[in-house]
Amino acid sequence: MLPNQELTQAMTEAGFTQSELADAMNARLRLDGCEGTVSDRTVRYWVTGKTRWPHPRQRAALEAVFGCTAAELGFTPPSRPGHPRESEQHVERRTFLIATTGTTAGVLAPLDSRPSTVGISDVIRLRDGLDDLMALDDTRGGHESLEHSAVSGASKALEMQRRAASQRIRQRLFSVAADFTATAAWSALDARHSDRAEQHLNRALYLAGLAQDPVAELRVWNSFAMLAHQRQDFNQAVDSAQAAQATAITRRDPLFASLAHARTAIGHANLGDRQAALRSLGYAREALIKAEPLPPRPSWVAFYGSAELNAITAIVRDRIGDPAEAEAASHQALSAIPVQFRRNRALATARLALAQLHQRDVEQSCDTAASVFSLMATSPIPGRMRSLLGDYYRDLITLAPKSPVAREWGDRYRLEWSRA
Repeated sequence: MLPNQELTQAMTEAGFTQSELADAMNARLRLDGCEGTVSDRTVRYWVTGKTRWPHPRQRAALEAVFGCTAAELGFTPPSRPGHPRESEQHVERRTFLIATTGTTAGVLAPLDSRPSTVGISDVIRLRDGLDDLMALDDTRGGHESLEHSAVSGASKALEMQRRAASQRIRQRLFSVAADFTATAAWSALDARHSDRAEQHLNRALYLAGLAQDPVAELRVWNSFAMLAHQRQDFNQAVDSAQAAQATAITRRDPLFASLAHARTAIGHANLGDRQAALRSLGYAREALIKAEPLPPRPSWVAFYGSAELNAITAIVRDRIGDPAEAEAASHQALSAIPVQFRRNRALATARLALAQLHQRDVEQSCDTAASVFSLMATSPIPGRMRSLLGDYYRDLITLAPKSPVAREWGDRYRLEWSRA
């Protein structure tokens, strides 16, 4: 008795355990109007080779679940001298029934019209597409085309739920759908389309719950905190960041804990709570020191590390009235932000310009702020960056309304604003 290696391989690719395959089989049998009689033992007999040719109804359900023939799954029919092979009888019977009744034809449809199974390779292909979108965001920032592509990716992941899959694969599909939807939300957030961002985030949080994915949940709460900041609802920003801190992943991976604490620090700084802001920054640094350098993590969090924490430190320090410390943190961030994160580098540069301006170094700050336009020269400026540059311009004309260099920068700003 030889084990059925083809079936074992098909189960592995689909993510089925023996119990999960039995459940999928019984669901398919009930869909065909038959009683679900497949047990763990039934599947074990198939896998070990003890049963080489399943019952016709079970065989038809197997073919529907995996989207291929029983022979391709490693099963072989028994030889019966003097009698037509059972598979040939089955084909002849199916041909007769299709010719005589449309109802039976619907039940016994050709194999290629049945829903195929979904395996781990399908999930990986979807995540590859998600990684491509994140790479585009790193360079260009949020925009409608990226948002629409992310929504389309989420829809594709959810459509796959209609096909046969193990419970583990279904949860992974929900996880991918949550990440795509969160990417759409982030793109809308970066473009400052807050209403669309909120709709996507609510959907992403629901999908993350279905997936039981704490990483996706943290990502959504992190974005909710940023959305609240855009709306200047700073109490809600702190609440959302603390919800991110409470997700299960922060107890398993200090890097995610660090991100949540850093986001909380910004909220406290916006509320004017200096001690709470600095305390949260301290927690963020302590957690980041504990983080392992290269465990498997999703692509969306690749931006976060010591460079990004320094960039967030610059925001916090500037908000609580420490512009010199903010300038130093900005320089540290810019020395370490990876080159592919062009949008983040431009944002950190704008923050550096603000810190310099708040120290009344007008000419230097104008030169620094102008370099933002050079960094983003090949792409439209995302809404969040445009808003930050608008904040810089308002502070500039408030602090140095008659400075020639300020007027020159204002002319450049208006020109670039129209281009963007």
